[in-house]
Amino acid sequence: MKTNRPKTQKAKHLYAALFFMLAVACITGTAAELLAAPPTTIRVRDQVEIDDDEVLLGQIAEIEGSDVQLIRHLKDILIGKAPLPGKTRQYAQSHLIMRLKQYEIDLSTVILEAPEHIEVSRSCIKIQKQKIEEIVAGYLLQKIPPENKTIRIKEIRVPEEVVLSKGQISYKVSTADNQPLRGNCSIAVEFSVNGYDQKKIWATVGIEILGPVVVTRKPLGRYKPIGEDDIELKTMDVSDLPDDVITDPEAVIGKRTIRAIGAQVPLRTDSVELPLLVKRGDLVVIIAESKGLKITTRGQVKKKGRLGEQIPVVNLDSNKVLYARVIDANTVKVDF
Repeated sequence: MKTNRPKTQKAKHLYAALFFMLAVACITGTAAELLAAPPTTIRVRDQVEIDDDEVLLGQIAEIEGSDVQLIRHLKDILIGKAPLPGKTRQYAQSHLIMRLKQYEIDLSTVILEAPEHIEVSRSCIKIQKQKIEEIVAGYLLQKIPPENKTIRIKEIRVPEEVVLSKGQISYKVSTADNQPLRGNCSIAVEFSVNGYDQKKIWATVGIEILGPVVVTRKPLGRYKPIGEDDIELKTMDVSDLPDDVITDPEAVIGKRTIRAIGAQVPLRTDSVELPLLVKRGDLVVIIAESKGLKITTRGQVKKKGRLGEQIPVVNLDSNKVLYARVIDANTVKVDF
């Protein structure tokens, strides 16, 4: 028994030595693997175009490394607001470093490769002037009914172009404060991108509405009875004329001028009147009719009157005052 004890102890020492060597080897191998793992690298481009309202680190840089969670976190770091569509904005390298620190990124664990200044531009869609004019013209043609008149758009003045962010574009067209679509008027065009209002522009439009207008063929004096030879129809832009301009010759013939009117002047309802048919003291025939019964008598006019006007008339047989409608210079009629 004594002769075997030294051999057993030697075996134990040998096993212990081997175990220690294996442990050291494992530790050394693990450390080597850790040392060999590449750090996360952030390579920032000097010029970048983006589509969104905000600038994220992942949009302006390529981020490489083995730590997937860290890379995801780095990509979501907000650098700042994006410029307006079609515009650019610069960010300094120092600004990126500040944002990394604010997001609690240990700069010793990453490699930042960035230029001194990074230029960020915002992508855009440009609506050209011709397209805006087509939008406004289409709206006008839908809103203005012809009504036997010829509508002509004299001019449409719009901005040279409208710059919008990329996305689904829609627009809405309206007039300013329900302004009538005639003459010079303002048209609003509101552009939306992906359902959100983004840009509102104003178009100035000149609209002609051509139609027949009754004008004097020659100068007419005051109280001049108007006949067919005194007037003519002329096609004019009625959008530039008062609302009471006369367009039907039948509404003028047989009337008289209220004041002197020059040649080629549009006639208005307040510039003509029916002539006086009767005046105070005139003797007339009074007619009263009802269901086949017709009565006539003599009367005397108490007030001047024109065709169709109701005036007081004295029945000379009964000496009573009646109200009768003027038919002509010799006749009035009582309406039942």
